[in-house]
Amino acid sequence: MASDIVHVVDDDVDVRKSLGFLLATADFAVRLYESATAFLGTEPQKIDGCIVTDVRMPGIDGIEFLRQLKARGQSVPVIVMTGHADVALAVQAMKEGAVDFIEKPFDDQVMIDAIHSALDHHSRPLATHPQSAEIRKNLAALSERERQVLDGLVSGLPNKTIAYDLGISPRTVEIHRANVMSKMGAGSLSHLVRMALIADSTL
Repeated sequence: MASDIVHVVDDDVDVRKSLGFLLATADFAVRLYESATAFLGTEPQKIDGCIVTDVRMPGIDGIEFLRQLKARGQSVPVIVMTGHADVALAVQAMKEGAVDFIEKPFDDQVMIDAIHSALDHHSRPLATHPQSAEIRKNLAALSERERQVLDGLVSGLPNKTIAYDLGISPRTVEIHRANVMSKMGAGSLSHLVRMALIADSTL
């Protein structure tokens, strides 16, 4: 199927090769690009499948790449790979339209599952997401402090900054964060951010 093409955009040749091998063994058709510029230079009228891109790249980075795709009217789902300290960039990427972000190093199955999910669900607008009512209900169950911690996470702030802003200890932030993840039914930070963005888009 044409929709099972995965375009990998990363300036690190080792990452490109290892991802290319992983996805090929998972029966995806893979296209590799060393930069967003290279991808945009060969971009077809309509891009099939999905894109997996690093957020930090020389020239056009992952955020600008998303903006350029959007400006060209491309609605292809994009998964962004980030370093552990790049949560703020990852959140920004999701606000620019990325369907998911995955922190490096990642488990192979996490990446494969994210791609399957992106290919299955990307055409659905956030506001009509089937979980939007449930997400709003879960949000309403958060305490005021938990909601403040969630807002900090969605803003891409690290635990220490959230703790400083709220006048509490980083350990307390970790406890609130775990409670938020549990009450929201989030399996990962990217999942939590996505749910918060879905709720925002339906208000």
